[in-house]
Order: sequence, then structure tokens, then C-alpha cells
Amino acid sequence: MMSLTNPKRCPWAVTELGIAYHDREWGVPLHDDQRLFEFLILEGAQAGLSWETILKKRENYRTAFAGFDPAKVARFDARRVERLLANPGIVRNRLKISAAVNNARRFLEAQDEFGSFDKFIWGFVGGQPAKNAWRTMKQVPARTRESDAMSKELIRRGFRFAGSTICYAFMQAVGMVNDHVRGCFRYLEIR
Repeated sequence: MMSLTNPKRCPWAVTELGIAYHDREWGVPLHDDQRLFEFLILEGAQAGLSWETILKKRENYRTAFAGFDPAKVARFDARRVERLLANPGIVRNRLKISAAVNNARRFLEAQDEFGSFDKFIWGFVGGQPAKNAWRTMKQVPARTRESDAMSKELIRRGFRFAGSTICYAFMQAVGMVNDHVRGCFRYLEIR
């Protein structure tokens, strides 16, 4: 029987911040465009870093990136990018910051074309979360056929920091796949 005060989790959720994220957000199907944009920006910022680093900076990102409003971020100019580069509360990488502004513009184009980014992005999994049944985290892939297809299409549309591994992390975060391991209490809750 699982303890209610110490439930079994995916082994990566070990810090207070990581546990809260794991228990409340990771893998939960998300269909709100602004929240999808948030994860698009945060997953790109994470490239080469730990997710814990990004979680620690998340509130700073919300402030720096206009509450993750893609229409506002799309209007960021060179002066705004320079101010972001001086902001110690976010990852100060020119390529990642420029990619976030570019991706906001591409995001808006996808919204215009499909009616919502949600409709576009969830099409890569047929509109339904993939239900995996991994026993260990070692079984969880870094990329899949679906993330390869998503990456290829995003890059074709001009998105940056949209490689297959980043796309798969995005898919996990927004619940396009359920990659909670079978022993994790969230596995069945989300399934």
C-alpha cells in the first residue's frame, strides 16, 4: 500500500520544486495556447541545462517574457533583447532569447493558420495523449517518431531550438505523452 505522505514518484522528482512540478503539472494534458507557449519557451531555454535550473527561473521568465503572451513577445525588439540579456533571473543566452522572440512570431502564424496552436501541435499525436507503460526511466526515450515529425515541421516553419529531443521534452511536459513510470502514483491518475 502506498503512503499518502510519501507516494512513489518518478525517480527524477527529488527536490521540493521538482516534486511540486511532477505532482501537479508534468504529463497533464494541456490545451491552453498561452501555457503551451510558456512550455515552448522554457523547453528551448533548458537546452543543455537541467530542468531544475529552469524551474528555479520560471517566475523570472514569466515577468521577463510578458506573462508568456506570444503577441507581446513577438513585438520584442533589439533593445528589449539586450535588456533580457542583462537579466540574471533568466538564462542569458542570446541565441535562446532571440529564438524565443522568433518562436513567438512563428507561434502566432500557426495560430492564424490552424485556429489555435493547440490544434496544430496536438495533431502530432492524433489529438490524444500517447499512453506509455515504462517500468523504469531508462526505458523512456529521448525522442520518438512523433517528436521527430514535430521537430521537422517546426523547423520547416522557422522555429528555432526545436530539435527532436526538445520536442519530446515539450510533449512530456504538456501531456502529449504519459511518461510517468508505472510505479509512480501519477501514472494511473493521468492515464
